[in-house]
Amino acid sequence: MLAWIFLLFAGITEVIWAIALKFSHGFTHLTASVITILGMILSFYLLSLAMKSIPISIAYPVWTGIGAVGTAIIGMVVLGDSISLLKILCLVLIIAGVIGLKVFSH
Repeated sequence: MLAWIFLLFAGITEVIWAIALKFSHGFTHLTASVITILGMILSFYLLSLAMKSIPISIAYPVWTGIGAVGTAIIGMVVLGDSISLLKILCLVLIIAGVIGLKVFSH
């Protein structure tokens, strides 16, 4: 169970560093750049802890799925990125794929 908590937080920190990366403006803004780099380190560290007991074929896609979906949602809801039914459908497909990997991994 602890590995899944590590994986969840690894995905959340991936969202944080991805958003901070946008605001770093090519690593020209110090605060956002530092948040990006520290977020990357923490995200990878937590992912590595999760991978001690979760197979890579599950852990990595879950991590990237959390990061991709979370970043897209924040982009659309908070940062003003365009929202469309097709974008939402694609995000649902990512979520379904990640759940499918977990369900059918045994």
